[in-house]
Amino acid sequence: MGVMSDSEGKKRRVVVTGVGVIAATGVGAESFWKGLLTEPGVGPHEVKGWDPEPWIPRKESRRLDRFSQFALGAAAEALDQAGDFTADPDRVAVSVATGIGGLASLEELIQGSYEEGTRVSPLLIPMMMCNAAAAAISIKYGFGGPATTQVVACAAGAQAISDALRAIQWGYADAAVAGGAEGAVRRPTEAGFASAKALSPSGIARPFSVDRDGFVLGEGAALLVLEELERARSRGAKILAEIGGAASTADAYHITAPHPAGNGAERAIHLALKDAGLRPSDVAYINAHGTGTGLNDLTEGTVIARVFGDDQPPVSSIKGTTGHALGASGAIEAATAVLAIERHQLPPNIGLTEQDPQIPLTAIVREPLDWTPGPVVSNSFGFGGHNAVLVITPYVEG
Repeated sequence: MGVMSDSEGKKRRVVVTGVGVIAATGVGAESFWKGLLTEPGVGPHEVKGWDPEPWIPRKESRRLDRFSQFALGAAAEALDQAGDFTADPDRVAVSVATGIGGLASLEELIQGSYEEGTRVSPLLIPMMMCNAAAAAISIKYGFGGPATTQVVACAAGAQAISDALRAIQWGYADAAVAGGAEGAVRRPTEAGFASAKALSPSGIARPFSVDRDGFVLGEGAALLVLEELERARSRGAKILAEIGGAASTADAYHITAPHPAGNGAERAIHLALKDAGLRPSDVAYINAHGTGTGLNDLTEGTVIARVFGDDQPPVSSIKGTTGHALGASGAIEAATAVLAIERHQLPPNIGLTEQDPQIPLTAIVREPLDWTPGPVVSNSFGFGGHNAVLVITPYVEG
């Protein structure tokens, strides 16, 4: 398949026409947004009372791990908002990330395999596979374009959107369902992160706060419908935002700790802005990775101050309400950026009691803030030194 571009050889513009979110703060984009504005209490932050049946028949849901159920639910909402997909389904990509995949199914498989006389279900392998969510969406809707799964820790959700952006820009697809899903609020996850001293012993995430003591686990999924601009226009779709640019880098430093100077993260922000054709002074909001861990928040705050100087735009992290949904977090935060543009409002940095004086941020959003939409930088940084940055902008004709 050859690469497509416009008559001048430019990359094709890519817009957002649908958003679906399932998170601890709410099921569905509207409930999710309302939940971002309230104190969540002590974590971990799970999707309470989850029932997949509105989107997935009961018999089918039993064949899917929790993370895949989340993905199908979010995809259904996003596709419903996007409207009629009458174009060639073989030109629709599916790009769904995860950090851990079907952990509950993996646990069941391991336990059953060691218990004598226990029959292990043949469904457990396809349920635990990291690509199960992408495959389930592709199969359900008949999307025959590239179906991929990004597994780059906590940068995965943003990387999935970045990869879908490139596929559409360069003509390997005309539309995509892209984002991330995670259902790993499980005892092994908690035990592992607690042992690594990354998890908050208080169960309260406090991004950028002087008393922060680690991240709080979360779960959920967010999927965006991305389309080539002219395709969206031709079918009269409502355009919610535009994916202006993206970039990915590696710290090449340590398996868990960020580079102490934040070199990889800083390069990713600069490259994403360059890809979008923007300067730091054009940015109107930063949705920070902001996990509430000592190293991440200090490094990210320092990088933001270096990139944006004395005139920093408003900054907030939503992990004080959502928890850290690992491989889904970047997608949930990208959805937050689109919803902020749509609602003309910025979500607050819940959990901040007193800003750490060593973190040089000057404009942390402490209360819901009415806002004139502009370009948004959404940061995602993961274990292993993976950095993925998205630039999401209001749609402008032209």
